Amino acid sequence: MRVLVTGGAGFIGSHLCDFLLGQGCEVVCMDSLLTGSVANIAHIQNERFLFVKHDVTNYIVVDGPLDYVLHFASPASPIDYLELPIQTLKVGALGTHKALGLALARRAKFLLASTSEVYGDPLTHPQREDYWGNVNPVGPRGVYDEAKRFAEAMTMAYHRVHGLDSRIVRIFNTYGPRMRLTDGRAIPTFIRQALRNEPLTVYGDGSQTRSFTYVSDLVNGLWKLMQAPVNDPVNLGNPREMTLLELAQLVRDASGSRSEIVYRPLPTDDPKVRQPDIGKARRLLGWEPTVDVEHGLARTLEWYRRPGGGG
Repeated sequence: MRVLVTGGAGFIGSHLCDFLLGQGCEVVCMDSLLTGSVANIAHIQNERFLFVKHDVTNYIVVDGPLDYVLHFASPASPIDYLELPIQTLKVGALGTHKALGLALARRAKFLLASTSEVYGDPLTHPQREDYWGNVNPVGPRGVYDEAKRFAEAMTMAYHRVHGLDSRIVRIFNTYGPRMRLTDGRAIPTFIRQALRNEPLTVYGDGSQTRSFTYVSDLVNGLWKLMQAPVNDPVNLGNPREMTLLELAQLVRDASGSRSEIVYRPLPTDDPKVRQPDIGKARRLLGWEPTVDVEHGLARTLEWYRRPGGGG
């Protein structure tokens, strides 16, 4: 199998490249390096791996056959998409259009990396795939939420109109090695602060909830989805829900930090709850996460403590 991974030098994309190579695939890793990093793929020494620096909002050229296009290109952390709002919208719209066109031209299967953010600040809990979401399209987070919602609509249009064999995965909060410590998401932020014995910043009163998936679990789920005849969206995430205050305490305990916890105002449109219903993934893919947060945090902390860890 020959696979194109857009955003392949990003956090999830680089782990996906590793996994695909381990399955015997040929991998073309494409990334503009806007938020990705060559450091994430520098360890790969494999004749079946090719890195191409390219912005997928422009026409995509890949020589040779392709069996699968995995579209992961996009800023994904709040800091990135708030600083790069137009680029985020362009990669969700133009980038998805270019990636879909390439898949159609090569008669390749297509997988879109969508996000739990399509549910916005949800009014149903936990979130199932048939929930349409509660998104503020003109708020600061709307550039990411609506880019992914548009990308889903475009993917389904190519499936219905052109018969493209497509997949859509809605990824819930994922963590692990290679996340940038400065990317603004909860786990790398808490880890950075804890390792430096700085105050751990919790927004609001810390009662908002999230569900955290270790990256190896996610990648296993992606592999199963690639091979399943499922064209409608599928949630992949860990259904264990916890408050951000509980997470801060877990990180502090796991790191042995002396950090205190401080509170800051809640960002605009910050979701109050987030928990995946993974009944569909269990039923259709035979998938569920196996790494609990305590073990995942231990592995992640171990990586950040290595020389050069933390990207």
